[in-house]
Amino acid sequence: MLGTLLSLLFIGLLLCAFLFSKTTKEFPKSWFEWKTEFRYQYLGIVGLIHDAQYAARDRVALYKQPDRIAVITGGNRGIGLRIVEKLLACDMTVVMGVRDPRSAEAAVASIVDLKATKGKLICEQLDVGDLKSVKAFAQLIKDRFTKVDLLLNNAGIMFAPFKITADGYESHFAINYLGHFLLTHLLMPKLKAAGKEGKNARIVNVSSCVNLIGRINYKDINGEKHYYPGTAYSQSKLAQILFTRHLQTVLDAEKAHVQVNVVHPGIVDTDLFEHSATTSVPIFKKLFFKTPERGSRTVVFAAIDPSIEGQGGTYLSNGGKGPFHPDAKKPAKCEQLFQFSCDLLKIQKYGNGEF
Repeated sequence: MLGTLLSLLFIGLLLCAFLFSKTTKEFPKSWFEWKTEFRYQYLGIVGLIHDAQYAARDRVALYKQPDRIAVITGGNRGIGLRIVEKLLACDMTVVMGVRDPRSAEAAVASIVDLKATKGKLICEQLDVGDLKSVKAFAQLIKDRFTKVDLLLNNAGIMFAPFKITADGYESHFAINYLGHFLLTHLLMPKLKAAGKEGKNARIVNVSSCVNLIGRINYKDINGEKHYYPGTAYSQSKLAQILFTRHLQTVLDAEKAHVQVNVVHPGIVDTDLFEHSATTSVPIFKKLFFKTPERGSRTVVFAAIDPSIEGQGGTYLSNGGKGPFHPDAKKPAKCEQLFQFSCDLLKIQKYGNGEF
């Protein structure tokens, strides 16, 4: 009898854990959605274990770099805000591309004394999900600076309801991937101008461990036939990694002094979870998830650490290399997405800065 009660209690706890950690507040309606949720649960558990196991390795050493220009998308909250804090501590000029420049500057000012820091903060308007906005932001950067040392493609959304952008793309694909694909293309001449032998300019794409369950649906890239937030999110995160891998191949062939890395910041307690069921139990996130400060470390590590100089194309997690999707190990798969993206945006020569 006692054994039966304990078994029922255990099953009940598992069910509660599942219900309060779903990617959406809605209940799964099909086997496809159930399967997606179970896969997310598994990756979430593995991710939390990885974060705990490699906590000692999850560090970044900051050092003064007053001559460097860093461009970051987002940065007004969560991980991005802590990234900006660290870059300013390195005395860099940091350009934030954000939807609301005033509130972004206020957010940074709440954790950094902008009058005392030797770093310089510039906040400019950018909606990375709007290709016109991306183009305008890139032009502003090109007009103002002769070089860009660091490009951090950080802005993103997660588990959002279905939405098509003004350009005709599903919002996760547009914001997490395609807008950054275009921005990188437009700023590449400035990145190449910054890089030199022994000190590459760097591009950092902020991805996620859920790339492991991602699939690029070329026949329905917007997921209009069957949309599920978790599927859209994992597709966009896999896209970032395939892009990273092929872009490094292109840069190496050109002998450009630019490297591109992709980062999983960890399972982090941020507002990105606003659409998920975890909002029902915030104490769980406080207890088990990384803080935004910890989540920012590997991103900044990828941007500045000398130990990974020349190691472009790598996927980093908790201060070291991490496991990524098998497709990202296949050059043909990486090139397929790269060319698909160029075709969508009608880019003839990627990296020449023209659009």
